[in-house]
Amino acid sequence: MSTNQPISSSVLSVRVPEELKGQLESLSRATKRSKAYLAAEALADYVRKNAWKAQELQTAIKEADKGVFISHEAMTVWVDSLANGKKIRAPKPDVFPKRRAS
Repeated sequence: MSTNQPISSSVLSVRVPEELKGQLESLSRATKRSKAYLAAEALADYVRKNAWKAQELQTAIKEADKGVFISHEAMTVWVDSLANGKKIRAPKPDVFPKRRAS
């Protein structure tokens, strides 16, 4: 998506080990890219690769808050089936703890 609109940006200050700073400076010289550009690219790549974890964690917390779980035994049977090529269906919830009255 190409536009003639300038990209909005802001300053982020980060402390890094001296060794990492030196490596970034070397990479900057070698690639003829600014340290800021390389750092922003690395940060964007990290966020792209890891943002799904936070989303999955939030989803899992919501499911756990409902009080519906899959037992360790059921999960073990399923994982073992994947390992030995039998590939049975993923288990359905089989643990329903009783909620305490509020």
